[in-house]
Amino acid sequence: MADEPGHVRQRDPGAGRDLSYPPLPVPLVVPVYDNHTHLEIADGEQALSVAEQLDRASSVGVRGVIQVGGDLETSRWSAEMAAREPRMLAAVAIHPNEAPVYEAAGILDDAIAEIAELATRPRVVAVGETGLDFFRTGPEGHASQLRSFEAHIEIAKRNGLALQIHDRDAHEAVIETLLRVGAPERTVFHCFSGDVDMARVCADHGWYLSFAGTVTFKNAGNLREALAAVPRALLLVETDAPFLTPAPFRGRPNAPYLLPNTLRAMADHLETDVTMLAAQISSNTELVYGRWDAEPVTAPDSLPNTRTRPTGGLA
Repeated sequence: MADEPGHVRQRDPGAGRDLSYPPLPVPLVVPVYDNHTHLEIADGEQALSVAEQLDRASSVGVRGVIQVGGDLETSRWSAEMAAREPRMLAAVAIHPNEAPVYEAAGILDDAIAEIAELATRPRVVAVGETGLDFFRTGPEGHASQLRSFEAHIEIAKRNGLALQIHDRDAHEAVIETLLRVGAPERTVFHCFSGDVDMARVCADHGWYLSFAGTVTFKNAGNLREALAAVPRALLLVETDAPFLTPAPFRGRPNAPYLLPNTLRAMADHLETDVTMLAAQISSNTELVYGRWDAEPVTAPDSLPNTRTRPTGGLA
């Protein structure tokens, strides 16, 4: 493998935040995949390289990750890294909070066109994260978000790729859009944040729900109720690293190697054996994205120069 490119950006350390990485969990007997992570973001007292992140993950039974882009820079990085790293597959998109920024700059159409090209690259298996976010973006940006979301849905369907949805405070609008334009065959709600009624709607349409470290939080009873209502054939698990670190390490740097903590909390709530749940989720993940064991393609020795990322936000 060629020399690894550097991180795209550094996460804001935050005042008083514990920047030490949590300890390694007990390894899983049956391995799983991290459905959604952002390894382009450096975090922690001593940021781990991509290889270090994936080595730690492998050591505890996390056999692969979906590396997710949220703008042109991180989507390019994700596609290039997946091309050279056998434990990584990629998703590419313009994040909903970035869509109004690109629109205001007059480059949203060009950006969507580049995402469409990146979606054809080897080992790019999903379009995401795309969707709607009415928490960080006010009403003035909703039209841009919706236009971008619909374009990303079309890219996913045209290329036979999975769709990874970011949905924050926009549940009804996201579902209405999917029903109106037609959801891709494999649609995933990344970091599911809805209630049990929404979970049942998603299940009725065969949409996958991916649960992150938030399902372990004390105040997340709604997520655990939703988890219990979803057929296990539609469950996925993710870190959304470096964000959303599972309890009891909330606030510290997150990483794919901490996925077993979330999986074990899910198994405890479902009153099932963690090995059985891991086997089910691993199978689900391969049905959505395919297998990780194909040989990486030959990649350039270096990635394009990075640039300052538009203000928006991934988490």
